[in-house]
Amino acid sequence: MQTLNVRENKSVSGVDFRTREFPMTNVDFEFIANVANEKTGIQLGEHKKDMIYSRIVRRIRALELKTFAEYCSYLKSNKNLEMVNFINAITTNLTSFFREQHHFDYLEKTVVPELLVKNKIKKSIRIWSAGCSTGEEPYSISMTLDKALGDKSGWDVKVLATDLDTNVVSHGKVGVYVPDRLDGLPPRLVKKNFSAVSHPSGTGQAYNVSDHLRKCITFNRLNLLHEWPMKGLFDVIFCRNVVIYFNKDTQKILFDRYADILKPNGYLFIGHSETLHGVTNRFESLGQTMYRKKS
Repeated sequence: MQTLNVRENKSVSGVDFRTREFPMTNVDFEFIANVANEKTGIQLGEHKKDMIYSRIVRRIRALELKTFAEYCSYLKSNKNLEMVNFINAITTNLTSFFREQHHFDYLEKTVVPELLVKNKIKKSIRIWSAGCSTGEEPYSISMTLDKALGDKSGWDVKVLATDLDTNVVSHGKVGVYVPDRLDGLPPRLVKKNFSAVSHPSGTGQAYNVSDHLRKCITFNRLNLLHEWPMKGLFDVIFCRNVVIYFNKDTQKILFDRYADILKPNGYLFIGHSETLHGVTNRFESLGQTMYRKKS
């Protein structure tokens, strides 16, 4: 477990967290950061204090506690009961449909045509969205596959969508999105792949993902640092904006595991602020954070 060097109670923004509505000391922050690192591998530096405060405060209010010290004590004494809520609170889930469009363009125009030749005997395609958040990424993959495969029937296409956060996995599985989540999608894609429904909360309109996109996707909770239950190999792995929270040693372990579970010459897509340089030599760069496993 990494020991954090936190010397001041003020964050980089100059806020004294001891004087806020729910006081948080350096000891509280160190405890939270160490639990986060131990359970998820996520690194929480001093610059994450504001984020941690705003997210854990929700749990403090829900539990009717008064300070971060009380929450830390509660978490320590009720790990089995509270740990899932804690992990859900600290994990970041920023996503959108077709985020980093060039990845989906490459999937459509290069990867799928190659797989149609390479896998023509078994007629199967396997893709993993590791860190799927609320489902926009796997559904974008499904829309891309639907377009690229066209009328090629008889192919067994499966997309595994996993995330550490149980809440976002449930959201993705339900597949209902408020209108602003579809901003930027061409009207033809919305018409083909979504249907207008009443929002589950009963307020306003929402959009439900069509069954033809859902049928190839399986959503599951998965901690990437724990044992993986998957037995077969994947053609493509999307793991975008996930490893930025891990240290280099953890990244090396994770990317080596990805290489192990990818087919020869399989593809790996990572986030725009991530790199494999200095982490692993098992992939060749294709540019624009796209990589191919070395055979």
